Amino acid sequence: MAVHLQGSLFDQADEIRLGPLDRVRRTVLGNGAWLDALPGWLTGADALFDALVSDVPWRAERRQMYERVVDVPRLLAYYQEGEPLPHPVLDSARDALSRHYADELGEPFVTAGLCYYRDGHDSVAWHGDRIGRGAREDTMVAILSVGAPRDLVLRPAGGGGTQVRRALGHGDLVVMGGSCQRTWEHAVPKTARWVGPRISVQFRPIGVN
Repeated sequence: MAVHLQGSLFDQADEIRLGPLDRVRRTVLGNGAWLDALPGWLTGADALFDALVSDVPWRAERRQMYERVVDVPRLLAYYQEGEPLPHPVLDSARDALSRHYADELGEPFVTAGLCYYRDGHDSVAWHGDRIGRGAREDTMVAILSVGAPRDLVLRPAGGGGTQVRRALGHGDLVVMGGSCQRTWEHAVPKTARWVGPRISVQFRPIGVN
């Protein structure tokens, strides 16, 4: 699978490792929702990107959209509870997030969903992770991004209101928490400008999708 990633000038580390989580900064979104952000949580992010491109069994999916079946505009992979993750640092990341958010979340992160955005044509539409408990309970979704930055955009559910935008890539972390999946929506929009490939890793508790 050919990819063209322009590496980060600020992350030339050969070792893939995580930093501390004590530098996480929280933005209160309203309606009980919040967003934590930690740029550059992972160093060696470009090396991890290369490993995931090669080692993950990426799949293309097609979904019913109104009256026709369309290609999902990104490649996907999913690891259920108990399945080995495709790189040891992802196990470390999941464990570190579970420890850091233990008091607020009250349970560990156990699953990992991966999305591979190959270029600006790949995207994900406005949505909340409301399949399962996220539709009725406060929960968290943690996203670790590697590869070229892409915008994650959030808005109040149903549209309208002030949007929040974060460019995520090269080892950045965001965590959507509180009522975020019920009262806000998020998207990775298409872009006409040239962008490199990006992989996002979404850690979730059991029963949230």
